Amino acid sequence: MKAFLLAAGNGTRMRPLTETNPKCLLPIAGVPLLGIWLELCRRHGIEEVLINVHAHPDAILEYVAKNEKGVRVRIFEEPTLLGSAGTLAANREWVSKESLFWIFYADGLTNINLRELLDFHLARQPAATLAVCRVPDPSRCGIVTRDENCVVKEFVEKPATPSSNLAFSGVLIGTQELLDAIPNCRPADIGFDVLPRLVGRMSAHETSDYLLDIGTAQNYKEAQDTWPGLG
Repeated sequence: MKAFLLAAGNGTRMRPLTETNPKCLLPIAGVPLLGIWLELCRRHGIEEVLINVHAHPDAILEYVAKNEKGVRVRIFEEPTLLGSAGTLAANREWVSKESLFWIFYADGLTNINLRELLDFHLARQPAATLAVCRVPDPSRCGIVTRDENCVVKEFVEKPATPSSNLAFSGVLIGTQELLDAIPNCRPADIGFDVLPRLVGRMSAHETSDYLLDIGTAQNYKEAQDTWPGLG
């Protein structure tokens, strides 16, 4: 299987930590976040990962060269940011023979059971399957409402008045149908521009596994105190 690992953000909310290092190389309990992701991929049989990079690309290239962890890594450099969906579209040929593939947001820290999510997806065969979790601050997230069959009935990115506290985790399974929904504009964002187009054709699987968005200095500090490891 293949996975996109979206790591091209500038990490502006993490400065000064990200002034000289990309966010994905910030250590969690002594291990760079990127290293945690590569190990998670290896454990779940993901054979090839495409990492998009923008800020400090040389540092990421150097790290990957020394730490591939049994996973083949392809680096896709974006001098101009394409947006998360734009990255998928630019690399569609790379997954053209795949019936499904993983999409991970690299600024998330998780030990999620990918096998469980994959089984859930295979049993339903939707256009995409989102891993979702309950959050205390839904206005900062992509918020999902789903029916009794776990079909997504609404998806709103960072809603002013959230309809639920069930949030997209930054972990999902995509298909060719998801790629077909990407608009031609660039930059294009998965949460704002793609997932709302797939309402009624996506499933949402709720997980209680560890999930934390390492997007702020406060969350980064929380991660150091709470990260249980991959187990």
